[in-house]
Order: sequence, then C-alpha cells, then structure tokens
Amino acid sequence: MPSTTATPLPSPKLTAQPGLLRRLLREPQPVLDELAETVGPVCGLGFGPMRMAVVGDPAALRELFATPTESFRWNHKFNLLAVVVGPGSMIVSDGADHKRRRSSVQAAFSRRRLNGWIPMILERTDAAIDELVDSLDPETSTVDMYRVGRSLVLEIVVRAMFGDRMAAHADEFGDLFQRAQDYLEAPAYRQIPHPLPFTARARVKADRRAFDAIVDEEMAILRAEPTGDDLNVLATLVAEDVLTDAEMRDQVNTLIGAGYDTTAASLAWMLWRATLEPALWERLRDEADAVLGQPGDLDDPDHTTLARLELADRVMRETLRLHPAGVVSPREAVTDVVVGGYSIPKGTLILWSAYLAGRSGDAWDEPLRFDPDRFLDLTPDQQASADAAWVPFGRGARNCIGFALAQMELTLIISRLAQRLDLTPTTMTLPRPVGMVVNRPSGGVPVNATTRTEYLPT
Repeated sequence: MPSTTATPLPSPKLTAQPGLLRRLLREPQPVLDELAETVGPVCGLGFGPMRMAVVGDPAALRELFATPTESFRWNHKFNLLAVVVGPGSMIVSDGADHKRRRSSVQAAFSRRRLNGWIPMILERTDAAIDELVDSLDPETSTVDMYRVGRSLVLEIVVRAMFGDRMAAHADEFGDLFQRAQDYLEAPAYRQIPHPLPFTARARVKADRRAFDAIVDEEMAILRAEPTGDDLNVLATLVAEDVLTDAEMRDQVNTLIGAGYDTTAASLAWMLWRATLEPALWERLRDEADAVLGQPGDLDDPDHTTLARLELADRVMRETLRLHPAGVVSPREAVTDVVVGGYSIPKGTLILWSAYLAGRSGDAWDEPLRFDPDRFLDLTPDQQASADAAWVPFGRGARNCIGFALAQMELTLIISRLAQRLDLTPTTMTLPRPVGMVVNRPSGGVPVNATTRTEYLPT
C-alpha cells in the first residue's frame, strides 16, 4: 500500500490529456519530451480504465525495478502482442507461467553459447557485405542499410538459436513478421479483437499459422532425428519436453520476432550516429583492423575478441542511451505501489521509459549530445548513476532475455561494416524517430555505399 508520505502523480491539464494520449499512442517520443519538460519525468495521464503513469526518472525506475514482480501484470487489458506472439509467450505471461516459460529458454543465452556464436556472426556479416557489394548499381551507390541490417540480423538470430534448416526460412519469416509489425503499429482502434475475415488482424493470424507450420515441421524432424546440438534452442526444448508444443511455438516466435526487430532498429540508429559523427567511422575502422584483422584471417574469434572492441561497445551503449528500441514498456499495477514518492493506484498502466532515463539531465552531462567516450574513466558514483539510467533492456526478472546477444551482434556487425565499407549518409540531418512498438529511424538508413578503397593492414 502507498505510504502516507506518497503524493498523487502530477498530471497535465485535463483538457490537454485526450490529445496527449492520442499522440503518445501514435508517436511517443515528442510527447514524452513534452511531458518531461512541462510536468516531469514521472507523471499521470488519463482516468478510469485509461489511467496511465509515465515513469522516466532514473531514481524512480530503480524503485520500480526493485518492486516485486507480483505487484504487476504483463498480460493486461491493453496488451495487444498476444495475437502475434501467442498467449503462451513468456512476454505476455505472469507468475508461475512466466517463470516456467522463461526458464525453459534462459540457458540459450549462457555465456558459453553466446561465445560460440561469435564466428558465425562475423561470417554472416561478411556474406551480407559481399552480397551488398555485388548488388551495387555502378550508376548510383545509394542503399538503405536498414533493410540490409534487418535481413542480416534476422538470419543471425534464426541461425544462432534454431539452426541451419530454420535459417533457410529467414526471408519467409521476414515477410511474416513485417506484416505483424505493421499491424502492431496501426492505430489502436484497428487492433480491437474481432473475428472478421479479410482484415489486417485476420492476415496476421494467417501469417502466424504459416509460421507455426514451419516450427511444427522442424519439431517433428527433431523428434525423429535428435541432433544433440545444445546450441539449438528448439532442439533443446524438444529434448527436455517441459513445454507443450503450443508453448514452444510461442517461445520460438517471441525469440525471433523480438530478437531481430529491435536489434535491427538499434543497428539502424548506430549507423546514423556513427556515420554522422566526424571521424567516428574511421575510428571504428581502425579498432576493427587492430582487433579483427582482414576478413577471413581471424583465427577462432571469441569473447576476448569481443571485449577488445571497446569503441564499438561504447558506440552501441551511447546509441541505445539515446535511441532505445523500446521507448516505453508497459506493465499494469495489480496493487497500489509507490514509485519516486508518488502513489500509483492499482489498475494503472505504467509506461516506464528507457528513452526518458537515457536523456535525463540528472544522470548525464549534456544528455542530448552523442558522445561514446562519456563512458570512459567514470568514477564509482558516475558509474552507478550511468548504470541506473541506462536501461534499454530493462532490469530484473523481466529484463530482455536476449540482451547479451543483441549487444554482441551490434558490436560485431558495426565493427565489420566499418572495416569493409565506406558509408556516407545522403543527408546530414538525423531522421525523425517512428514506431510505437519499436523505435526506428523514419526513412531507414539511406547511404552512399562503396567498398573500402585502401588496403587493410597485413
């Protein structure tokens, strides 16, 4: 229960709230900036069944993440993801069901497995670069690197977790998930549940059935011919036989959909930031040359290789500070809670915001300035402040299960791209962010791409 010292959430004027809510659910970033400036980084919106709380202050987020998960519900009335990921997905589950479903795939992201995927990530990145170079039009070298990165990340995620047979379906998965993303980004009134055929919702359900058929076929093969491949997540799930087939399908869908879409969007923002910042692309290239050597020459890259890509890691961290894939993440309070000294009543939909935390002036010097080197030589107090405010993957028991894979992919891919390609943005203006579910740059990442001209060191 809220303490007697807790105060009600500050809110904007009642007359302004309908417009703010409409805009927040369509294009959240400008509204979050406006609310933080005019009301504060912790504030309330709406009333009755549409009551919401925005939490973007780093100190308040620390309290929120420390509150027992039993105080919240993720399978709430506003959750529209289930039609895509399935009702048995860990991300729309609560309580014992969530623990059981998440624990079944948690081992997939052990450090040993992650290290085992490093050579494959570099190899698939080289293959994608080779394909891109072969496809470049000699008359115009303009290419959308968002599409390139999206296809690459999808293949890496599927191949890493589910093996070569499933990776053969990567292009098909891309089409199926794209329609689902378009549906989730549509206005809320278009997502109201209904049984009508020939609609966007019906198309999403049909796509999900097509996806399930592929997974069912793979499960049948794995049961008939067990591989013993402990790097294959689905093979492990089938062998352990803890989840039902429906639950396994939902976890596979979640791991692919959530694992590649967010990472591809983050890579797009990294490319914008790294190519717009003077000399940063060259600095990334120099580091990659020193650590990776020429493509094909690196023997058995491992976690030590990754650890030495220090600049690429900082570029990743700074990009996700300013451009987290999830601008807001919802959970419903099932009890009265206190966060940041404010009382949040039971039934409130809490929208916690990594976007606001990453731009907090209390946590970051010149918070809107892109500076990867801000993470160098931090004092203990500065490190603690940065840790509290850098939450693109959440914290605690409900954090992003694939956060380590995403960070590894982003670091390795940006390093190899910088090493092998010259990329020049077609504009020097950072694009507008779009996307309620996944924050991505409007218009993709159009660049003039050419093969690196100078020789690599030998």
